[in-house]
Amino acid sequence: QVQLVESGGGLVQSGGSLRLSCVASGSGFNPLSMGWYRQSPGPGKQRELVAAISRYGNTDYADFVKGRFTISRDNAMTTVYLQMSSLKPEDTAVYLCNVRSLGSGHDSWGQGTQVTVSS
Repeated sequence: QVQLVESGGGLVQSGGSLRLSCVASGSGFNPLSMGWYRQSPGPGKQRELVAAISRYGNTDYADFVKGRFTISRDNAMTTVYLQMSSLKPEDTAVYLCNVRSLGSGHDSWGQGTQVTVSS
């Protein structure tokens, strides 16, 4: 069982920055990748990948955050960060931490942290 605890969300003005953190713990914790998804408000909005980083250091970013967001992790892969800059109102969403387990491919999710960007 993997537990994920996010922090760092909040209210920021357009053009501002925030840094999200996610701390992972649990027995048998062995991640293949760690990442961030977001769930925007409004009907029909689906959860979408923001950024992910693998145990090998490979990163993947959604087109809408390239050049603005940076994902990183500690060497032990117990903490993943998302540095968000040049934030836009459309970045407003609940940001959820994700861990995909090596072997099983099972996804674990955090509770989410709210990011609100005012215009």
